[in-house]
Formats: sequence, C-alpha cells, structure tokens
Amino acid sequence: MSKDNPFSLTFGKSPNELVSRYEYAEEIIKTFNSQIPASQAYLIEGIRGSGKTVLMTLIEKELQKEKDWIVVDLNSTQDLLADFAMRLVDACKEFTDILKKGFNVSIAGFGLGINGENQSRNSVSIINEILEKLKKKNKRVLITIDEVMNGNNMRNFASEFQIFLRKDFPVFLLMTGLYENIYTIQNDPALTFLLRTPKNNLEPLSLLQISKQYQKVFKCDTEMANKLAKTTKGYAFAFQALGFLYFDYKDSLSFSDIIFKFDDLLDDFVYRKIWQGLSEQDRNVVLAITDSKTKVSEICTKLNMTNATFSKYKERLINRGLIQSPQHGYVELILPRFAEISHFYSQM
Repeated sequence: MSKDNPFSLTFGKSPNELVSRYEYAEEIIKTFNSQIPASQAYLIEGIRGSGKTVLMTLIEKELQKEKDWIVVDLNSTQDLLADFAMRLVDACKEFTDILKKGFNVSIAGFGLGINGENQSRNSVSIINEILEKLKKKNKRVLITIDEVMNGNNMRNFASEFQIFLRKDFPVFLLMTGLYENIYTIQNDPALTFLLRTPKNNLEPLSLLQISKQYQKVFKCDTEMANKLAKTTKGYAFAFQALGFLYFDYKDSLSFSDIIFKFDDLLDDFVYRKIWQGLSEQDRNVVLAITDSKTKVSEICTKLNMTNATFSKYKERLINRGLIQSPQHGYVELILPRFAEISHFYSQM
C-alpha cells in the first residue's frame, strides 16, 4: 500500500510536513497573552506562497488550546462588522451565561430575540454587549483576517476596532496580506492606527531545517537533501511543491524532469500572478537580474538607467519580496527559478 504524500499544494491548509516559524508565532502569542499587551494588533506580510496563512493558523491553534481565548475568522470580502457580530455570537453559544436566553442573530439583518420578543439591534450594539460580558469573564477574542484588502469594509471595521480598544475590550486583531495591500491600508488616513501596528515580514525558511525535513521524509543522504533545499531557496510554497513532486517521482523521473514539473507548479500556482502584478519597468529590472547575485552597475548599464532611478525600483521589488541585496552594489532574486520562468513570460 502506497504511503500518502505528506506535502500539500493547497494554499492556507497546514500540511503534514512544514517548517514552522516558531520565532514569529512565539512573539505574537507572547504579546497577546501579556497582562498589558504592547499591541493588540499584528500584521503578517509576505509574497504569495510565503506561508502567511499557515503562520496565522498556527497562532490560532495555539491560542485555541487556552481556555480564555475565543477565535473568530473574518472574510475580508464581506461586511466585516456584520460578519464579526454573527461569528462572535456563534462562537459564544457554548457560554450559556454570556448570551441571553433566546439570543439570536438573523442572516438578513440583526435582531435580538429575548423571550420571544424581537428587538432591532445593529451589529456594533451586539458586539459591544458581548465584549463587555467577555471582559468581565476575563475572556479574550482573537480576530483573524486573511489576505486583507483596503476598502470601505476595512475602514468601517478599523474605526470600530479602535473604539473597542478605547473601551478596553479584550479584542486582538491578526491580519495577513501582500505588501501592496498592507501598504495601501497603512497609508489610508482613516486607518492611521494600523501604521503603528507591528508588522512581521516573512523571510525565507531556514535551508537547514528544510534539508532536515527532506532527509527525514525521503530517507536520502545529506547531499541530496541539501540539493533539494537549495533549489527551494527557502520559499515556503517551493518547499511544499518540490517535496510533493519528489515524493511522487523520485523513483521514476530524473531530477531535471522533476524540476521541469516544478516550474509548471510555480507558474500555475504563484509566478504568473506575481508577474501580472508587475509594471513594465519592474519586469525589465527582474529580467536584467541573473539567477545569481548581479551587480547593480551592470543592470543600470543594460537598462540605460541611473542609480537614483534604479533605487526606486529596487526598494519596491525588495518590499514586494522579489529581490534582496546580499551585499552593497549587488542584488539577487529571492524566488527559486523566477529568472528562468520570467524570461519565458517575456517571450510570450
């Protein structure tokens, strides 16, 4: 009987094999659990496939193990306040002394039913009443929003969240998002408190830990495990994708054929969307960078660009998680095989 593949290509789902980012998780959990938290909100920023949702899920699960925590997941495409009210009511149903008898929330609109009598209540009123009771019982509420986007939903929710904080309610907010979306949110005049919110920008996974995971799963030697790990460049989705393919094809295909399939997965799941989100000049800069570290002077010469102009694109691509500067005067691509795949895109 064949063994199930322990790696996963499903975004957001915690795979059986993963390299956990315990340092990030521990920092957020410790802050949220503090008697006087330094912050009641955190942002997790990273490129597509960097493991933002997996990290958020890890934090959720750890806090759910504690009896004083309630976790509420919100959908950024919905009315966040209405969604919060409904999900908060649902999460509190196990606490019979928090919700009044007959308390219910309708889907079409909010209504509070008490002993058969319906009273019109809006979402904020319901949230305030429940949070007040949770505060008295020393309960804390973690609100999570995955892949947050700017807009009226976020503005309205953030405005009320600030009021919740002023009332000293035990609410905590954890959001994930792409650099460009979080940048827009933090620079929205209506969301200034998020500008001061701590932000974790996810860096590549440890190659040493990836190598150890591969060696454990595949029972291969250190040389092969290191080769696989280096191929991923520490990119979380690449760790899963290459592991998934090597698990299925290590006995039937050559390594080069596996890499061919690896490129297909990177293209289908992530890289095409990343490429489409780049400006024409961003793409030109990416194409001028080789698969190893490249001199900035060579890129400027190739693109007929001044150092000052290049610096603007360099900063933007670094913030997006596409390039890094390993030493002064050099840049390199962070994502594995992005150079090869982006050159293919440029020819289409």
